[in-house]
Amino acid sequence: MAVDEAGDVAELAQTDTRTDTEAEAVALAAAVVRYPIAPGYRVNVRSGPGTHYSVVRTLPYNVKVPVYCQKPGTSVNGPYGTSNIWDNIANGEFVSDAYVKTGSDGYVAPRCA
Repeated sequence: MAVDEAGDVAELAQTDTRTDTEAEAVALAAAVVRYPIAPGYRVNVRSGPGTHYSVVRTLPYNVKVPVYCQKPGTSVNGPYGTSNIWDNIANGEFVSDAYVKTGSDGYVAPRCA
Protein backbone atom coordinates (compact mmCIF):
# COMPACT_ATOMS: atom_id res chain seq x y z
CA MET A 1 0.00 0.00 0.00
CA ALA A 2 1.52 3.33 -1.07
CA VAL A 3 1.35 6.37 1.19
CA ASP A 4 1.35 9.77 -0.44
CA GLU A 5 3.80 12.48 0.59
CA ALA A 6 1.21 14.34 2.68
CA GLY A 7 0.50 11.12 4.59
CA ASP A 8 4.24 10.69 5.27
CA VAL A 9 4.47 14.19 6.73
CA ALA A 10 1.40 13.65 8.90
CA GLU A 11 2.82 10.34 10.14
CA LEU A 12 6.18 11.97 10.98
CA ALA A 13 4.42 14.74 12.87
CA GLN A 14 2.59 12.15 14.96
CA THR A 15 5.73 10.09 15.71
CA ASP A 16 8.12 13.00 16.47
CA THR A 17 7.81 13.45 20.23
CA ARG A 18 10.54 16.08 20.68
CA THR A 19 9.55 19.32 22.35
CA ASP A 20 10.29 22.63 20.65
CA THR A 21 13.22 23.13 23.05
CA GLU A 22 14.67 19.71 22.25
CA ALA A 23 14.26 20.30 18.51
CA GLU A 24 16.06 23.66 18.86
CA ALA A 25 18.88 21.97 20.79
CA VAL A 26 19.29 19.36 18.04
CA ALA A 27 19.41 22.09 15.38
CA LEU A 28 21.91 24.12 17.43
CA ALA A 29 24.17 21.11 18.01
CA ALA A 30 24.25 20.44 14.27
CA ALA A 31 25.34 24.05 13.62
CA VAL A 32 28.11 24.19 16.25
CA VAL A 33 31.66 24.13 14.89
CA ARG A 34 34.48 22.28 16.71
CA TYR A 35 37.86 24.01 16.90
CA PRO A 36 41.26 22.54 17.81
CA ILE A 37 43.07 23.40 21.03
CA ALA A 38 46.65 24.55 20.42
CA PRO A 39 48.95 21.55 19.91
CA GLY A 40 51.03 20.61 22.94
CA TYR A 41 48.72 22.27 25.48
CA ARG A 42 46.49 20.77 28.15
CA VAL A 43 44.04 23.60 28.73
CA ASN A 44 42.18 24.31 31.97
CA VAL A 45 38.41 24.45 31.64
CA ARG A 46 36.91 26.96 34.06
CA SER A 47 33.45 27.48 35.50
CA GLY A 48 33.26 31.01 34.10
CA PRO A 49 34.98 33.41 31.70
CA GLY A 50 38.12 34.23 33.67
CA THR A 51 41.17 32.91 35.45
CA HIS A 52 39.60 33.65 38.85
CA TYR A 53 36.91 31.01 38.20
CA SER A 54 37.53 27.48 39.46
CA VAL A 55 39.06 24.81 37.22
CA VAL A 56 36.43 22.14 36.54
CA ARG A 57 38.64 19.88 34.39
CA THR A 58 41.67 19.92 32.11
CA LEU A 59 41.44 19.10 28.42
CA PRO A 60 43.78 16.40 27.09
CA TYR A 61 46.23 17.06 24.26
CA ASN A 62 45.01 17.31 20.65
CA VAL A 63 41.28 17.77 21.20
CA LYS A 64 38.69 19.81 19.36
CA VAL A 65 36.04 21.68 21.29
CA PRO A 66 32.61 22.98 20.31
CA VAL A 67 32.10 26.72 20.76
CA TYR A 68 28.44 27.31 21.63
CA CYS A 69 28.83 30.97 22.53
CA GLN A 70 31.53 33.44 23.61
CA LYS A 71 31.82 35.95 26.42
CA PRO A 72 34.34 38.63 27.42
CA GLY A 73 36.36 38.01 30.56
CA THR A 74 39.92 37.97 31.89
CA SER A 75 42.55 38.76 29.25
CA VAL A 76 44.87 35.79 28.65
CA ASN A 77 48.11 35.50 26.66
CA GLY A 78 48.32 32.18 24.79
CA PRO A 79 49.67 30.57 21.62
CA TYR A 80 47.08 32.39 19.48
CA GLY A 81 47.74 35.83 20.96
CA THR A 82 46.22 37.80 23.80
CA SER A 83 42.45 37.66 24.11
CA ASN A 84 39.72 38.52 26.58
CA ILE A 85 37.26 36.24 24.74
CA TRP A 86 36.21 33.04 26.51
CA ASP A 87 34.60 30.14 24.66
CA ASN A 88 31.68 28.26 26.20
CA ILE A 89 32.36 24.58 25.38
CA ALA A 90 29.67 22.99 27.59
CA ASN A 91 27.19 24.05 30.25
CA GLY A 92 29.21 26.01 32.83
CA GLU A 93 32.54 25.34 31.06
CA PHE A 94 34.78 27.98 29.49
CA VAL A 95 38.25 28.06 27.93
CA SER A 96 40.29 31.07 26.89
CA ASP A 97 40.04 31.75 23.16
CA ALA A 98 43.81 32.41 23.21
CA TYR A 99 44.24 28.60 23.25
CA VAL A 100 41.60 27.77 20.62
CA LYS A 101 42.38 27.96 16.90
CA THR A 102 39.25 29.68 15.60
CA GLY A 103 41.02 31.48 12.77
CA SER A 104 39.88 34.86 14.10
CA ASP A 105 40.88 37.39 16.75
CA GLY A 106 37.20 38.24 17.22
CA TYR A 107 33.96 36.48 17.96
CA VAL A 108 33.11 33.39 15.86
CA ALA A 109 29.97 32.40 17.79
CA PRO A 110 27.06 34.30 19.35
CA ARG A 111 27.65 36.11 22.64
CA CYS A 112 26.61 34.14 25.71
CA ALA A 113 23.58 35.45 27.55
